[in-house]
Amino acid sequence: MHRACPSRPPLFLAAFLAVALTSFGAAAQAPQAQQPASPQVQQPAPPKPYELVPVTLAPPYNDASFEAFRKQLGDIARRKDRNALANLVVARNFFWIGEKGDRANRRRSGIENLASAIDLDAADGAGWEALVEAARESTLEQFTDRKGVMCAPASPTYDERAADQVAKATGTEVDDWGYPNKNGVEVREAPRPDAPVIEKLGLNLVRVMVEEVPDDAPPQSTAFIRVVTPSGKVGYAPEMDLSSLDSDQICYTKASGSWKITGYVGDE
Repeated sequence: MHRACPSRPPLFLAAFLAVALTSFGAAAQAPQAQQPASPQVQQPAPPKPYELVPVTLAPPYNDASFEAFRKQLGDIARRKDRNALANLVVARNFFWIGEKGDRANRRRSGIENLASAIDLDAADGAGWEALVEAARESTLEQFTDRKGVMCAPASPTYDERAADQVAKATGTEVDDWGYPNKNGVEVREAPRPDAPVIEKLGLNLVRVMVEEVPDDAPPQSTAFIRVVTPSGKVGYAPEMDLSSLDSDQICYTKASGSWKITGYVGDE
């Protein structure tokens, strides 16, 4: 139930949305090929109580130079300064690991590959916002396949066997689960910051039930994710307070005291 080297959101919680949209898209394409009378979109398993699976969050990476690098990256991302960003990315040998291997184009520069990986040129600025969020991520873990490469966010630790049992008991998959970034995350009755609190999440796995958001939904409602609490209640938690178990990662290397973005793990 855990990828060896996997959002904070929005970059990493996009994994939840990607799975939902992929399933919806597959169902939408089915009528074109098979032309059934009434195509059905597979519905998620109904909410139900589940056993607690404790999660231990990774500690911040203790390196002042990395903290300074993250501050610089955040400043550049907020300014949307592509030239300055290029100076923080390796010029060559950028890697982009997806489900089918390295997707990086060796004929393109590091910044070009990074731009493709995170959709830096998206009209809505989502790629730049992803970098802003990446700059806030203070954890790192060793990337097992490449010496000297560190990736963020670092994975939490939990009992994977217990997680598998909970998934089986609730009729769910790995993509249906996440975890709070802090203890005591409030789950509200509706996707509004002033809605009544129905439960608070401890540092345990939490089931996520992604739903389609109407185009005319209030902006504040899009900042929430629908979840099922351990007691079986359905409510809404702040997107910024949840991470996916199957997060995408941005990877870095450090040479002569300087950090560079060197890769991306995920299929954005």
